[in-house]
Formats: sequence, C-alpha cells, structure tokens
Amino acid sequence: MLALLLTLVAAGCGQGREGSAGGTSADAGGELSGRIQADGSSTVGPFTTAAAERFRAVQPDVQVTVGVSGTGGGFERFCRGETDLSNASRPIKDEEAEICEQNGIEFVEFQVANDALTVVVNPGNDWVDCLTVEQLKTIWGPGSKVANWRDVDASFPDQRLRLFGPGTDSGTFDYFTAEINGEEGASRSDYAASEDDNTIVTGVSGELGGLGYFGFSYFEENQDTLKALAIDGGDGCVEPSAAAAQDGTYTPLSRPLYLYAKQESFTRPEVEEFIRFALDNETEIAEAAQYVPMTEEQLDQAHSDFEAALEEVGA
Repeated sequence: MLALLLTLVAAGCGQGREGSAGGTSADAGGELSGRIQADGSSTVGPFTTAAAERFRAVQPDVQVTVGVSGTGGGFERFCRGETDLSNASRPIKDEEAEICEQNGIEFVEFQVANDALTVVVNPGNDWVDCLTVEQLKTIWGPGSKVANWRDVDASFPDQRLRLFGPGTDSGTFDYFTAEINGEEGASRSDYAASEDDNTIVTGVSGELGGLGYFGFSYFEENQDTLKALAIDGGDGCVEPSAAAAQDGTYTPLSRPLYLYAKQESFTRPEVEEFIRFALDNETEIAEAAQYVPMTEEQLDQAHSDFEAALEEVGA
C-alpha cells in the first residue's frame, strides 16, 4: 500500500471551538482553521488535491491532507473513523458499509467527476490502436497465460507482452475486472501490480510490449510517454476522451468518481465549506486535474445530496 501523504496547506493555529477529528475551527462565517483528512483512490486523489489547493486561497488556515492508499485502503481508514473524506473510484461495497455501520460511521456519497478508464501501451507500439473487450479479456482473464502479442491476434508481431496494473485494493482494479472479465476481482495475478499509477506509467513506458490501465487523468499527464488505445465495446473503436465519457459512447470503461464524507464531520464548518467549495467549483477543479466534469444533472444531484446532509446534522 502506497504510504503517500501530501500536506497541502500549512496548519493554522487560530482560536475557536474544538473539531471532533480535525483540531479547531473558527465561528461559521469567519475565517476557518482546522485539519481535514482524506485518503483513498489514487485516481480521485488529484481531484481532492486540486480542490484543496484552490480552497487554500480562500481559507489559508485550513490544513488538508490527502493520502493515496487505494479505494479499498481508504475505506478501511474511513470506516475506522480515522479520516473525514474517502476518495473512491467505485461505490462503497456492502461489506465496507457494514463495517462503517458497526463502528457508528454514517456517511454521504457524492459524485465529483467522471473518468474514462484508459488502456495504454508503449509509444513504440505500432501494431495496435484498438482492442476489443474480448481481446482484453483474453489478456487479463483469470488463468490467462497470454505472454506474447501474437497470442492476442495472429497479425500482431512476435513481441513479449508485459502487463502492469493496479493492485487489488484499487477501485480501478474492481471496475476494470467487473466490466472486462465479467466479475469484480476476477483477474490473472501474474502482472506487475501497484497502487501507485506512476509506477504503471514507468513500467509501460519502459517496455516495448508493455500494456496497462488506469484513470484518464494519468494518461493526460503522461501522454508524451504513453499511447492510449481505443476500445471496441461492440459498436466500433472509441478513443478515451472527456466527450466520450460524458456522452456514454466510451463503453464499457467510462465511470463516475466519488467522494465519501463522514456525516459527523459536517458539524465542523471547515469540512462543510470545503465540500461546498469543491461542488461549487467542480468544473474548474475537474478540468484542472484533467478529469471529465460532471453533467448539469449530475452536479445538481451532488448539490442536493450535500444540502440533505446538512439538514440531517442540523448544520
């Protein structure tokens, strides 16, 4: 599990009432202080980081820390009550929600952006521009022994295939295996796995026959050293893009991205204002972090969920 913790804002000293898990906060309506702790998906982490950087300009005495331990690892911490926010590239599982309930952790789910899960190869790969879902299943299915590109398609060269992908704690892993292999968690295990998407970038870019997958934002950041493949979900090859993710043509690998908030944390004004800020500026934040912004309907739903959560805690 990647133990990366980015401290984005210097801690403020300020005076005010005690926060339940994050220090102190000023009276609502004034300048705020305190600490907000987030962890979870490496795919969603850059969104929360971008939101925190912009929030700093408004509330410089609020400290936001963003850990990246994978969606599953983030939910483990969240359901133990260790964090205020959990970044997730998939919905919370029933067994995870049950642990939260056992520990008295009530939460609210917000969609914060869209993503086009992207399959990438080495830029020197000149024999493939598009793969079908069936070809991806041939490569990644449980028990697959495919180790050469020629085994994927007879027209491909005799080139060793090296696979890189997210680990089993990753929501990206869960989503990809469900959509491509037909069952969440069903995957061959003999590949280079990492919760750090940058490790996958390094692996694929360093192997001529390399192939991997992760969120669209990581391809955008590394498009000079990677090549994205179009995916044929049954209606022809479609390249990953913001437009294709929003209009539903990039199937089956377009997906929503989530932020989970501990309901108790809404009693602390710095948490309330941070989430309000993230939703009010979602389009700008998503584009800055190279995500696909939400549709107007999705954004309206997120605002409604936020207001309902405030009413629930009487904030």
